[in-house]
Amino acid sequence: METKFANIIENKEDALRRVRVALLNILEDTEDARKIAVDERNKTMAIIENLTDGILLLNVDGKVEIISPMAREFLKKEEKDIIGNNFFELINDKEFEELKELLKEDGKIKAIHRKEIAVGDNLNLEVSSVFLKAESVNKGILIVLHDITRDKLIEKMKTEFVSIAAHQLRTPLSAIKWTLKMMLDGDAGKITEDQKDLLEKTYISNERMISLINDLLNVTRIEEGRFLYRQENIQLEDIVDLVVESSTELLEMKKIKLDIDVPKDLMPEVKVDKEKMSLVVQNLLENAVKYSKEGSDIKIILENKGNEALFKIIDKGVGIPKNQQERIFTKFFRGDNVIALETEGSGLGLYTSKNIVEAHKGKIWFDSGENNGTTFYFTVPFVK
Repeated sequence: METKFANIIENKEDALRRVRVALLNILEDTEDARKIAVDERNKTMAIIENLTDGILLLNVDGKVEIISPMAREFLKKEEKDIIGNNFFELINDKEFEELKELLKEDGKIKAIHRKEIAVGDNLNLEVSSVFLKAESVNKGILIVLHDITRDKLIEKMKTEFVSIAAHQLRTPLSAIKWTLKMMLDGDAGKITEDQKDLLEKTYISNERMISLINDLLNVTRIEEGRFLYRQENIQLEDIVDLVVESSTELLEMKKIKLDIDVPKDLMPEVKVDKEKMSLVVQNLLENAVKYSKEGSDIKIILENKGNEALFKIIDKGVGIPKNQQERIFTKFFRGDNVIALETEGSGLGLYTSKNIVEAHKGKIWFDSGENNGTTFYFTVPFVK
């Protein structure tokens, strides 16, 4: 009997020893895991502390849990006044009004990607916010504030330089134009056919230079926010008719057949800068002609879409390569396929058109495939 109890006790002691060893191993593993987690957290905090961008980590209730030194500098707050407080309550100052408007939607923070704002007079920020999710559950919000003040200053200096250079170039180019015109008209004496041919080529080249200068001036006006001068109520059909009439020679040169489809009843008026909106239609029509084969068809469609007019222009030209479509509305961009086809062009037409349409509270977009033609669309709201 005693032997039996001794064996039971020995077995229990052995089991307890094994449990003790297992617990010690678990504790040791837990301690190792804790040290690794602490090290990783310290590394993460060291990265955040040394980032040149401002970083804020908010919980699901919109309260600040982590903030980087640069973000504190942007917000002009001390860390003790920020951690644990609601983000929107921290940016109640008037100079952060644009930041609050950008991020706030229905009382909550919304996700945005690289939106630019001005904070006060001497700070420009590029703001991004993203929801941090794990297994589809929202764990918080990350806000990134990137200082673009220097970039904006350089951009402004470049714009001013282009504006000054373009203005200085336009005057002598205009003088050259009229001098060449007088010589071609025989005002300076009779010229031979060979001389006339040379002067005509020079005149055409000078016209191209003037056109480029005008494009550059349009870009500088857009970037300086002074592009729309005089807006008036007008029918979009009238603008299209005006542009088509002035493009007759261009269409005939490439034997392009242009079909125009407009509603039977006049559409409501739009309030636009007539000159600038004509430039949009002209840019889109010229591109369609340039990049279509000789003898092709082009179609312009105007539609009444409730609160806005929809303009469509459809061509069967070379199209836009898929890998280049994201850049189509950027400055100086021209697709590889069109450069090979048409060497002339500044790459500013679509950039200018996009800014004009958006300045009128409209939208512009396209559908295209390489060698499958392109359809450009834009909308302009009707006068209420």
